[in-house]
Amino acid sequence: MQQHSASMIDISEKGEVERVAVASGRIQLKRSTVEKITGGTTKKGNVLGCAEIAAILAVKKTPEVIPMCHQINIETVKVEFAVGETDIKASVFVKSAGKTGVEMDALHGLSVALLTIWDMVKAEEKDETGNYPHTRIEEIQVDKKEKRPIGN
Repeated sequence: MQQHSASMIDISEKGEVERVAVASGRIQLKRSTVEKITGGTTKKGNVLGCAEIAAILAVKKTPEVIPMCHQINIETVKVEFAVGETDIKASVFVKSAGKTGVEMDALHGLSVALLTIWDMVKAEEKDETGNYPHTRIEEIQVDKKEKRPIGN
């Protein structure tokens, strides 16, 4: 039987630098659902406002969910949405000054934002069998990852 082990990477020798990451993705929805989101008529309320708050909270809690992520000081989180006819694209920008990157934090925030949108519109997206044939979360990726000296 193969034994599995995991360990957190030692970052004690690394210097502190400014770190930035941007993650993006999208959720595919029915046209009528997108219309309800933009019109403010979904059953659960302000979909994008709730998703933005969820993303920020998720970024701050990344090490509690992803076991080998380091606790870092988050300097800022920005969440943006672009609403199309049948989809919503989201991006999450995270900045920190520290010894390790923030791409997992950005990805976690993005994923939770998209999941929150899905949760907020479940009633609108379900078909007569209770399934979600039109709903998809897609194209989750890291668009940008940078590190630069602090103060530049």
